[in-house]
Amino acid sequence: MFAAVRRSALTLAAAGALVATPALAMGAGVSPASYDASVDPGDTVHVAKTVTTPEIPPKPDIVLVVDETGSMGPAIANVKAEMGSIVSGVQSAQPQAQFAVASYKDESDGAALFEVESGLTASQATAQGAINSLVASGGGDTPEGQLNALWQVGSGGNAIAFRPGSSRIVVWFGDASGHDPSAGHSEADATASLVGVGAQVIAINVASGGADGLNATGQAQHIATATSGTFFPSVTPGNVASTILAGLGNLPAEVTADVSCDTGLSIAFSPSLPRTVTSGSDVVLDEAISVAPDAPQGSTLACTTTFRINGADAGPEFVQTVSIKVNDVTPPTVSCGPGVNPDGHTPGGWSNAGFFQMVATDNLPGVTVAVTDDATGTTFQPYAAGTFFKLTQAPGTTASRVAPFSGAVDWHFTFKGDATLTATDAAGNTATATCSVPPKRK
Repeated sequence: MFAAVRRSALTLAAAGALVATPALAMGAGVSPASYDASVDPGDTVHVAKTVTTPEIPPKPDIVLVVDETGSMGPAIANVKAEMGSIVSGVQSAQPQAQFAVASYKDESDGAALFEVESGLTASQATAQGAINSLVASGGGDTPEGQLNALWQVGSGGNAIAFRPGSSRIVVWFGDASGHDPSAGHSEADATASLVGVGAQVIAINVASGGADGLNATGQAQHIATATSGTFFPSVTPGNVASTILAGLGNLPAEVTADVSCDTGLSIAFSPSLPRTVTSGSDVVLDEAISVAPDAPQGSTLACTTTFRINGADAGPEFVQTVSIKVNDVTPPTVSCGPGVNPDGHTPGGWSNAGFFQMVATDNLPGVTVAVTDDATGTTFQPYAAGTFFKLTQAPGTTASRVAPFSGAVDWHFTFKGDATLTATDAAGNTATATCSVPPKRK
């Protein structure tokens, strides 16, 4: 629903000021959330990755900073009437959302220059009560004390206890410019204080007709820009609540990634991160998953990537996993080694005697050996590496044969030609060797 908010600001009912309920963007998160593949050592695979940012930043701490001077009565009344919808709507999109309310007047109003009506709370009733406590009055001359108020809610005054890992959003609305300095705090001080807590400012100029405007001296635009926020230049008092929601769904969203990979596996994104888009929009990436040339063959390596929005944890929907099986590309070694006779001894001239061993090794378990008669093409398999055998060459034979032998010798092959040993590992890699014996003497 917030996508529509960004395009049309919100549709208000004819009776006025009914605020639409926002919803979390469908598909917000990372897609695909997992990737599995088998990859050769030294190779790279590419995956098209889409990160759909939430339309409201994750775990938002939203502070309403309200001009409570006399001309603000209609705007405050509008927010009072819609505060319940604002809180419930935002919490339906981001259940961890909390709200605080602060107000400001002018130095001539004494202690009312700045007040925290309610600290951060998840309670709709508490937030509603804080807004309901506001009474538009006072103000003195046209400029007000907002620079002091903004300094107070940031790192300068620490009037708001922001939660660790939260998205800090200051919604500031009023209809008049501010004294500079205010209670000793300049525009530069206020800006630095807000930046110090990582707050984004939604500045709303209420076009009440009774003051010079929130941006009369450029303060609202300057501060919104410096905090990667949004400035709404002319909002009627009856549309302040809907503009608050529109602003919450129209903030810059910076996408970053924390990547953790097993040794031998790495991930790189193109274009590189961080990337900043309007909240609710997509960041489309090429994800390059690279297997190191020396990665252990046959192993399974994993990466976990946590995408963060404005530095905040956006939830499990923004966590992706990668599982890569490193292919075994190393062929086995095989040779026709010296064999033993039935008594377990290696005779002198063993090759002339026809006693051999199937010698085969591999970097991983599971290698087997096949024996082929080169003259007939007949193959016998599978045999374990290390098998001892007797090979008899009988040129006049019409069929290759194999039979169990005796003692330490496992098998007796009678072939028309020489024997080729083919070693095959679990990954299907092969290697060959030839066992040659002279024809049987007559």
